[in-house]
Amino acid sequence: MDTGEAMRRRDFLRAVGGVASWPLVAKAQATKPPTIGFLGPLSQSAMAVWTAAFLQRMRELGWIEGRTILIEYRWADGSVEHLADLVAEFVRLKVAVIVTGGSAAVVAAKQTTSVVPIVFGTAGDPVRLGLVASLARPGGNITGLSNQSTDLPSKRLELLRAVVPGLRRVAVMANVATPIGRLEMDEVKAAARALDLEIITREIRKAEDIAPALQAINHSVDALYVVTDPLVNTHRARIATLANTAKVPTMYGEKAYAEAGGLLSYGPNFPDLFRRAAEQVDKILRGAKPGDIPVEQPTKFDLAINLTTAKALGIIVPPSVLALANDVIE
Repeated sequence: MDTGEAMRRRDFLRAVGGVASWPLVAKAQATKPPTIGFLGPLSQSAMAVWTAAFLQRMRELGWIEGRTILIEYRWADGSVEHLADLVAEFVRLKVAVIVTGGSAAVVAAKQTTSVVPIVFGTAGDPVRLGLVASLARPGGNITGLSNQSTDLPSKRLELLRAVVPGLRRVAVMANVATPIGRLEMDEVKAAARALDLEIITREIRKAEDIAPALQAINHSVDALYVVTDPLVNTHRARIATLANTAKVPTMYGEKAYAEAGGLLSYGPNFPDLFRRAAEQVDKILRGAKPGDIPVEQPTKFDLAINLTTAKALGIIVPPSVLALANDVIE
């Protein structure tokens, strides 16, 4: 065999070998586990229970972290201004789906990508926030679970009135730098009018606004309604301490606030919402379009009462209210 023929034979074998390897490469690429980008608007510890509920349901559905799925976690630690940058990281990583919760985080995700599927474990009034076209048919690249935050103020005010004798004037404190803060504040005012209660508003935008806002209501109101958001959540213990020092009973939207010293909290069971978010992620990973998956509503609600705080405030919680509580903190 001359030199030219030998070279042609080597080139042919090399080419055949390359072709033969293509299906192996393609198969390896095709079997790489999909990556989920999990964006936590709070700290890792603050969201630990919610994250655990999500992962547990994913395992039940056959998705095992590190084996059949990969998860990239990012934590905003209550800094709303960092949310968009964290979402952009997920886009660069080419994640299969972004999971998040809280209205500010969902808004940041939607504004950053219209391509990557987004599932929110919790968001307040997603239609009025412009996140979805409708609950039944969200459209676009987003779906999830509404926490009905703008539907619950009336129930929270009714609970406050049942617990606080002679309730007449209520202050509502909200971070108006977030869309849901303004929306829920408006709903609280509307609910108060229907219940013949006077409302005083205290707007905050940053951590430095919290103490002055609470000092301004000292001895001037019968109770305080605090609108939940990442900023407020990060400083929940401080808010409870300041309110309790001022002898002002408080109402919040999530159990962690009552555990931190707040008097009352009433709202959806957030671990359950994130369990159900896992079911929506499962559908997307199996080929469903997020815009075709209806936004779901909460089915479980929690009332938490801090009796230690009640005693310090000189409040006797009626047995009828205690009977409704899911959590009584003593």
